[in-house]
Amino acid sequence: MRRFDDRVVVVTGAASGIGRALARELGAAGAKLALADVDAEGLRETAALVGVERCLTAVVDVADREAVERFATDVVARFGAVHVVINNAGVTVSETIERLGYDDFAWLMGINFWGVVHGTKAFLPALRQADEAAIVNVSSVFGLIAFPTQGAYNASKFAVRGFTEALRQELAGTRIAVHCVHPGGIRTNILRNARFYADAHGGADHADANEEFARLARTTPEQAARTIVAAVRRGRPRVLIGRDAWAIDRLQRWLPVRYTRVIGALLRLAARIGYARASRRTPPSNPSRLDSSSADLTTAGATSLSMRSTDKRDAGAAIARTPTTLRA
Repeated sequence: MRRFDDRVVVVTGAASGIGRALARELGAAGAKLALADVDAEGLRETAALVGVERCLTAVVDVADREAVERFATDVVARFGAVHVVINNAGVTVSETIERLGYDDFAWLMGINFWGVVHGTKAFLPALRQADEAAIVNVSSVFGLIAFPTQGAYNASKFAVRGFTEALRQELAGTRIAVHCVHPGGIRTNILRNARFYADAHGGADHADANEEFARLARTTPEQAARTIVAAVRRGRPRVLIGRDAWAIDRLQRWLPVRYTRVIGALLRLAARIGYARASRRTPPSNPSRLDSSSADLTTAGATSLSMRSTDKRDAGAAIARTPTTLRA
């Protein structure tokens, strides 16, 4: 997919974050846009930013198969073709697997996994008719490694990765390219909109988690969008976004089983530093429950230590400084 001018591009989760940034990037490249989200006001704002005359917007819950199929029908009716589908919508839940309720698990899987399935299958017939086409499914670095209190999110993003890699093989030799995107820490509203119950240390302060995430997420949605668009242009099947994503990918390759020990060690170190810093201010009433906000920790269902190393070769250090509620 060398060019986007007058190409029809579908983006889900377009009301904010990476989705909105993709709409703006692709709109500037001349694409015709079909934008979907459950947030009607956010969609209107995105359309205003890219120019409403080139946009079709629809309030769509991607977990609803019939709603996605109706959206696909409307897109083809409006534009006559579809060239790119970016399944970007996603949410997170932060809780241990033991305590996580089935309703929360189903809510997350409905959006993160089934939303990708619905978007892919609903638009495939139209994509097959295009002279060139692409499917872009957004996974996460948590589709590469697992993290405590992110079990549901991990399950969904590993599933997106497997689904996408199988699809790529099935569509080999066709005019449809298939891309899987693995963002690291991106400055989006995913944590603010999360169902947040507990982080990896047992902390449950959602406001503190949001503050830390906003402070430590290193990659902007605009940077992520530029990376994705460049990858589609170049035909790159796997897309890593951010230094943290590159480091996590390497850690998983080097230590496919033992990476969990690295994560455990980093969490213990983070806890000790958090306790030490908190003690210099106000002794905690319960030393076993740490105030993660006092420890340079980012809690987004998982907690990690903020470190200053930026060397991509030092995978452990890079993971330790990565905000870990990730998306899409």
